Amino acid sequence: MLATIRAALSSSAGADEEIPTRPARYDDEDTTPTSPREIAGWYCYGIAAEVFAVCGVGSFLPLTLEQLARENGTLQTSRLPCWGSSAPENKGDEQCVVHVLGLQTTTASFAMYTFSLAVLVQALTLISFSALADYERNRKSLLLSFGLIGSATSMMFILVAPSVFILGSILVVIGVTCLGSSFVVLNSFLPLLVANHPTIRGAGAGEDEGGVEEMADLSGNNETNEWGAWEDNDSLNAMPADEDHRKASGHRKIDQSESSASSLQLSTKISSKGVGLGYCAAVLVQILSIILLILLNKTALAKKSGSIPLRFILLVVGIWWCAFTLVTRQWLRDRPGPPLATSKYSRQARWRVWLRLVGFAWKSLWQTVTIAVRLRQVIVFLVAWFLLSDAMATVSGTAILFARTELHMSTTAIGCLSVTVTLSGMAGAFLWPHVSRRLGLESNQTIMVCIALFELIPLYGMLAYIPFVKRWGVIGLQQPWEIFPLGIIHGIVSGGLASYCRSFFGLLIPPGSEAAFYALYAATDKGSSFIGPAIVGVLIDATSTVRVGFVFIAVLIVLPIPLVWMVNAEKGRQEALAMAASLSKSHDFDRGNAEDGMEAEGLLARRS
Repeated sequence: MLATIRAALSSSAGADEEIPTRPARYDDEDTTPTSPREIAGWYCYGIAAEVFAVCGVGSFLPLTLEQLARENGTLQTSRLPCWGSSAPENKGDEQCVVHVLGLQTTTASFAMYTFSLAVLVQALTLISFSALADYERNRKSLLLSFGLIGSATSMMFILVAPSVFILGSILVVIGVTCLGSSFVVLNSFLPLLVANHPTIRGAGAGEDEGGVEEMADLSGNNETNEWGAWEDNDSLNAMPADEDHRKASGHRKIDQSESSASSLQLSTKISSKGVGLGYCAAVLVQILSIILLILLNKTALAKKSGSIPLRFILLVVGIWWCAFTLVTRQWLRDRPGPPLATSKYSRQARWRVWLRLVGFAWKSLWQTVTIAVRLRQVIVFLVAWFLLSDAMATVSGTAILFARTELHMSTTAIGCLSVTVTLSGMAGAFLWPHVSRRLGLESNQTIMVCIALFELIPLYGMLAYIPFVKRWGVIGLQQPWEIFPLGIIHGIVSGGLASYCRSFFGLLIPPGSEAAFYALYAATDKGSSFIGPAIVGVLIDATSTVRVGFVFIAVLIVLPIPLVWMVNAEKGRQEALAMAASLSKSHDFDRGNAEDGMEAEGLLARRS
């Protein structure tokens, strides 16, 4: 991790001046070649936020919420306290319940419901703000704002006492919302880093990614030359389709195919390395967290409240998130988008302008949806991602709470489990590209292999429902040690899915609409990810056991496989390029005919 950062610093000097830039498509567009320093800045935010995603959301936040609620709860049958000196030593399988807003729920369900609410709020937030990242300098501003606010909420957990455990739930909602929204904005930088990368532009692919000038002839009579200068196509249209012309057209298609393949390869490489570095950071902080847990559990503070060591760890996680976010602020370029013509609203109240911009974001999402439904490959992949992301979110939360409430594992043991998963995820992020190349797998085929391996986790947990296996007292997640091999599978699979799904979807996006489509990508993710935890929470309340959640998860995981198999990457890329060219012409026409009274057109218009 440190070697990557040092290499970026040493090789970034003078890189921008050595490589020619392509013409800008709009005012203030940054066409500076992507430097190693800028890529390192992109990596740094993954290093910052992935720690909260893995150490916070993936392990200690569910435990903290459950522990805070447990210290206020009672056993479901005996009504004795769940924690403290008055709590019975042998609780058996009796669930701990707590009253929230007048309703009784188990402490495990309380955590599941909180995360379900968090991802729902996250979906609404990223829809409201993330589409604006495509314009002006909002991309980087939103990234830094979400990062700093999210890190502050993690640090504030040190102030949450068990008596106000509801406050912890509120902080989780804010923190998870900022985490997911910031990753959406971070993902929108990836296509820009690839489009301006020297190796891609050297291969002649920069225009494909930056503005699809080469594809303009798909929707009109004009095309651009290598540097974006307009050429007349009328004479070409009048010429017969001779052999030379057919050969030229064939070479163009081959070049576009090779360009798409190079872009996907570079995008996958950067994405995989970013996920891997994030996991490296998470492992480091997880090991530090385990050491802190061991030390703090020996103090009088831990005897006073079992949540204090967990809250102290969240303080450390928040400090880490904040520190590396500030590094990203220094190294990552703004890469501004087209300007928003909001000057005519400058005299109005700020809140009115803000409401207009939020309304614009929702309208942009709707416009993105209307564009996406015309891109068959995008729609099929998003449906698959809807199901897959819900399964991934549900497995993570269910496994942590199952380990705590069913297997009765200590916080330190669960921390070791989290380290195991994180190390496996790091290995998976770096391993899957090699496996894919060695076996000759396409990106969607690699995703399907990951999903098939993922299915092993709930199926293994369901083995305990077989009577003779249940009598063995082992196999089917009946012993704590059994969850560690499954954690390895979970990490390896998650590392592959995180990098491959992100980069694979990037290939299907019309150039110029990266943030809007990644907002749709994340809205699909979070729009589904609150469903699974909520359903599992209901099942836990109804059956008083967490194991029943594996049945629901097993069905959910297999559903995306046939959909992912249907996605054709090359066809999807050609559809995206053609759509971008069509949108560019349509936008120019609408801008020339827009009336001053039309608010939406005023927001979308670019400065001439």
